[in-house]
Amino acid sequence: MGYILLCMLEHAHPAVDSGLTIGFDIGGTNLRAAAIDADGEIVDSVSVPTAKVATQLEDDIARAVEELSATHEISAVGLALAGFLDPECETVRFAPHLPWRDAPVREILSKRIGLPVRLEHDANSAAWGEWRFGAGRGAKDWVFFAVGTGIGATLMTEDKIYRGAFGTAPEFGHLTVVPGGRECSCGKRGCLERYASGTALPDTCEELRPQYETELPANATGVQITQAAREGDPLGLAVMENFGTWLGQGLSIVADVLDPELIVVGGGVANDADLYLERAHENMARQIVGAGHRPLARVATAELGSAAGMIGVADLARHGLTVG
Repeated sequence: MGYILLCMLEHAHPAVDSGLTIGFDIGGTNLRAAAIDADGEIVDSVSVPTAKVATQLEDDIARAVEELSATHEISAVGLALAGFLDPECETVRFAPHLPWRDAPVREILSKRIGLPVRLEHDANSAAWGEWRFGAGRGAKDWVFFAVGTGIGATLMTEDKIYRGAFGTAPEFGHLTVVPGGRECSCGKRGCLERYASGTALPDTCEELRPQYETELPANATGVQITQAAREGDPLGLAVMENFGTWLGQGLSIVADVLDPELIVVGGGVANDADLYLERAHENMARQIVGAGHRPLARVATAELGSAAGMIGVADLARHGLTVG
């Protein structure tokens, strides 16, 4: 495989079906934790605001484990977070909305709470959850495409998550689709997620506003835009059509580069997939190389919703799945 690194997920320890594991979803705003059974069902959960200081965040994680362990037998803990991990999933190198920097988080927390701990990227965790219990069940070569504030993605082959040589692949959200286009928080311009994510909707709305009559206020939010589209507002509908077009462009890149059998669209924006997914699929079909002369990936929406990351990383922790 040359310098390509596949992060292999192996059953290092047998599953303990009778016990529960805890899955954490650690976002920039809230820390959510759930006790989850062997079938991916949430039994109990807690939530607190995400601390801005590393020691406080670790205290809150330990406290959540203690609270859930008081009424449930817990065998392991998994943490899903948005950020860059080392290929071994031991260290959080950088997470833009969390206080850890080059921190050996798995070791710190394992010692702190006295249980096995599994770290994983949030998109990878959600993908694993969908593969085990949701829309990805039975798929062999497929992509989880998370569309929310930005864009995240995971490529899975059989039971393996592909990470690349340094643990950050695949990165589709920051592919340049409009050279010199909208400014992106990553420092570049014209990234895909500036046209096909939740944060792109308000910008598209203002760009298209002069062309349509609308009841939408100036600087409308994404929620207001999707609601307006559902009510038949011309501008709201145009924004969602534009969103679908750009998403289809992104999915065509996924199809051309990775040739998956299935693409599962997840993330917060997936809740409104009925407003744009048909358009996205149509544009993907037009834009792929060899359009009309090759099999087209099936496109589906995620089934586990916002709990996918917690469910997935809890399952990884349950089976002692390790990076190899």
